Amino acid sequence: MMEILTELDWSPFWISLKTGAAATAIAFFLGIGGAALVMRISGKLQWLVDAVLTLPLVLPPTVAGFFLLIIFSVRRPFGAFLLDAFDIKVVQSWNGCVIAAVVIAFPLMYRNTRAAFEQVDFTLIQAGRTLGLAEPVILIKIILPNAAPGIISGTMLAFTRAIGEYGATAMLAGNILGKTRTVSMAIATETANGHYDVAAVWVVIIVILSFVIMVVSNRFFESKKTHTNRW
Repeated sequence: MMEILTELDWSPFWISLKTGAAATAIAFFLGIGGAALVMRISGKLQWLVDAVLTLPLVLPPTVAGFFLLIIFSVRRPFGAFLLDAFDIKVVQSWNGCVIAAVVIAFPLMYRNTRAAFEQVDFTLIQAGRTLGLAEPVILIKIILPNAAPGIISGTMLAFTRAIGEYGATAMLAGNILGKTRTVSMAIATETANGHYDVAAVWVVIIVILSFVIMVVSNRFFESKKTHTNRW
């Protein structure tokens, strides 16, 4: 195994980390914004918007990847516009890795943030409004601090999901070594080529990384608890 590690091309690992960090940062703000929007909507419209924002969580990643490919292909109006106006190419590029990871990780960030928002004591919000605080100030100074544990949980889950994304990434960004090949893509590629030992090394690496992230997350929440929840 040490021989494999020394000869291993580590670019998929760094691409996965870079993609996960960028996608999580984007999903963080989109998730908070989406949750805040839904919390201000009432009735059937809330259910509809919630369903749309959650949809990538239940769709097969390849379906999400297909839609992204249709949208960002340079043969389609929007993809051609991005390329001509801003020289931005999404398909078969690292940008595609990030966008695919954002779409797949976003629902986890959104759902956790919304659940955290729903747990915030509404009387605190009402008190802020009574004091004349603007809604953005209430969000920043009252809602977000009280919802912080849920938001952090969503951020951790979004990051682990982003670094392990495969289906949508394969559809949109492809499998270019040193450019778009993530750890998940490397596992699939090495397995298809019959290099099970190399694929196994990548599996161990991604399992350890995900496990460490979840342990750190759990330890953080344990330190914030005032009592132990047991049955």
